Amino acid sequence: MEPGGGSKRGSDPGWGRAGWRTGFGPLGPVRHDLPMRVATLEMDIGAGDPIGNLGTALRGIRAAGEAGAELVALPEMWPTGFTSGPGEAEIAQAAHALEAVAALSGELDIAVIGSGPAPGGEGALPTNRAHVIVGGQPVGGYDKVHLFSPTAETLAFTAGHAPPAPVDLPQSGARIAPIVCYDLRFPSISRSAFRAGADVLVVVAQWPEARAQHWTALLRGRAAECQAHVIGCNRIGEDEVGRRRMRLRFLGGSAVVGPAGVDLRASERQTVDGGARRAAALSIHDIDLEESRRLRREVPVARDERRDLYPGWIE
Repeated sequence: MEPGGGSKRGSDPGWGRAGWRTGFGPLGPVRHDLPMRVATLEMDIGAGDPIGNLGTALRGIRAAGEAGAELVALPEMWPTGFTSGPGEAEIAQAAHALEAVAALSGELDIAVIGSGPAPGGEGALPTNRAHVIVGGQPVGGYDKVHLFSPTAETLAFTAGHAPPAPVDLPQSGARIAPIVCYDLRFPSISRSAFRAGADVLVVVAQWPEARAQHWTALLRGRAAECQAHVIGCNRIGEDEVGRRRMRLRFLGGSAVVGPAGVDLRASERQTVDGGARRAAALSIHDIDLEESRRLRREVPVARDERRDLYPGWIE
């Protein structure tokens, strides 16, 4: 088995040692030898302010597209924030926000990842769903599996039961997988994406200041253990969160970490108008996808796993 579990790429003779291949997109030949440009948008999310949140997101996405980013990450629950419990109105507001973002995604040809409330099925509480929009269309979703009990998230949402499914981006050929906030603490989530061949993990979060050091350490750890780039997008600002109305402060700390577990320096930073709330911060990074592929060849972790043993240990 090719390290990383990506049989599609491992068996494709078009992939060379230089980390590029040619292909055809809607506009003709596509080369995958250039750095992948990604962006994070740190927003001050207003709980119950979907119009303001959407305005900030659209301005940030447009700025990311103008900077040449192929992918932009938004924070967890960016359309509505964490209210006391999302009902039909919040779910409808989030759906409207996603439609607007999808339209801009198609216009700019940029992929967008974030999360918001989504229907949980008949009679069930909503889910906290990570959405993946590519070329103006939703192409993937992931319902947060681990709900954060200290803020009573378990009383407002239905937990997901499926691992994140990687999605291939057409420009760079990157295989990306979304992860939502608290899930970062549970290695089985990122490991499942690694086994499915993900090159890039995208973590969208509302991670509070009190545990900021954990956020940084976990992003670096997941990158090193999965031999993948990890994009972490966290919110900024201060708000009362969840049903317990817990007052929390958020410092951002968004980062892009390479497969060696080292933070990558941003190539560009911009301030984005936050409307009535704090200004948002847009960071641009260029990542070399061949770095993770090269590391997976040199240190074949996927090949050397003892998967036959693990289920018994965990149970």
